[in-house]
Amino acid sequence: MSRITRTHLSALLVFVLLPTLVAAARKSTKRKTATGPAPDKAYLQKIWDGWELLDPSRQAAFYAKGPHLFFDVAPLKYASWKEYQAGVVKELADYKSAKFTVNDDAEIHSCGADCAWSAATVKQDAIMKSGRRDLASFRWTVIFQRQSGKWLIVHEHVSMPAP
Repeated sequence: MSRITRTHLSALLVFVLLPTLVAAARKSTKRKTATGPAPDKAYLQKIWDGWELLDPSRQAAFYAKGPHLFFDVAPLKYASWKEYQAGVVKELADYKSAKFTVNDDAEIHSCGADCAWSAATVKQDAIMKSGRRDLASFRWTVIFQRQSGKWLIVHEHVSMPAP
């Protein structure tokens, strides 16, 4: 086979095979990333609906285990879900009931196939065991990571504006 014919044959193979390889790569990528929708406002509200039970152990399904940093209104921070759960029990001990509403300002952003972050304000309407009503609004920023097909919180920051 002459050198020119080999060059033409090689070029022809590239033009025929290249689209097939590109299509295969796209299908492979779609399979990896198409494992479920990112969190939405309903999912955010579901998390806060769970906090209305005032039992952090019931919230464990939403939080990643291991060393992750969580900031809350009080105390300043927790270094893992285990630490967060134990600390929040003490904070919630004075409450009789609570209602939390994720406000309409909620934003949800993708930061990759397995990462999303959200920011919102949340309205609290709670009753203390003393009978006092506790109304508040606070800021909530959360980072989710998809782990084993579930969107888990790997970082959370809850804060209240100064009075």
